[in-house]
Amino acid sequence: MKVKVGSRASALAIAQSRLVMEQIQEVAPDAKLELVTMTTTGDKILDRTLDQVGGKGLFVKELERALLDREIDIAVHSLKDMPMEQDPMLPLAAFSKREDPRDVMVLRPGLEKFPLQGGVIGCASQRRTLQIKDFYPTAEVRPVRGNIQTRLDKLDSGEFDGLLLAAAGLKRLGLENRISRYFATDQLIPAAGQGILGIQCRADADLPWITRLNDPDACACAVAERAFVRTLGGGCTDPTAAHATLRNGVLSLVGLYVTPTGEARRGTIAGRSVRAAQLGENLANRLKEQTP
Repeated sequence: MKVKVGSRASALAIAQSRLVMEQIQEVAPDAKLELVTMTTTGDKILDRTLDQVGGKGLFVKELERALLDREIDIAVHSLKDMPMEQDPMLPLAAFSKREDPRDVMVLRPGLEKFPLQGGVIGCASQRRTLQIKDFYPTAEVRPVRGNIQTRLDKLDSGEFDGLLLAAAGLKRLGLENRISRYFATDQLIPAAGQGILGIQCRADADLPWITRLNDPDACACAVAERAFVRTLGGGCTDPTAAHATLRNGVLSLVGLYVTPTGEARRGTIAGRSVRAAQLGENLANRLKEQTP
């Protein structure tokens, strides 16, 4: 059986897809795997922020088209890049075990700590931009686009004093040594799905092994986080944030909602993991209805 695995063409996306291919080989040793890479619209447009050009869904639409056209059999995505509403013809069939979900600071070489006054932070998301002000209130935050290496090159050339990135991506590329500071997930709340890979296929796909790639804990956390963002009407570029943890069957969710007037509201909820979606929805509604 031949299986074509679709991936973005960036070094990180390829590394992530190869991780999934290794898992496929374990559960389906007879599968003959082929990696198919493509450059997405989101990879091509680098002179504007994602919210100006249509959101992170631009990173997935070419892969979804290739799935529908049967050019590939599955697609591997960073779950945080996936739109909250999915085409029923292209379900997310499995979620990988979550890797480090934290956001991190990477400093320009030569700096031991971020400047207390006048420092410049490169940041690609509204979510991080909003929250980082709690840690560095005098810093200037500037948008930065491109893959991880492109952003690091801009940092190293002196364009920024620090970058905000995801720990999981740096670690998957073997760049953990560049991390200068980790932010706890209840301090700087991650994007929904951060650290999780989503494996997407066609609804009619004959891939009986694909459910064996699914990590139940990651799945429950992803369902809760994405339900929270979806209930708020947010997408993957909005400043909305959500992070769930699971222990002994109890799911705990922390969420961030920014009102239309710019008020940031945080909240937590906990309950049985089998109610993951309802927990996400309940927390979202609670924050929306909260009296100022």
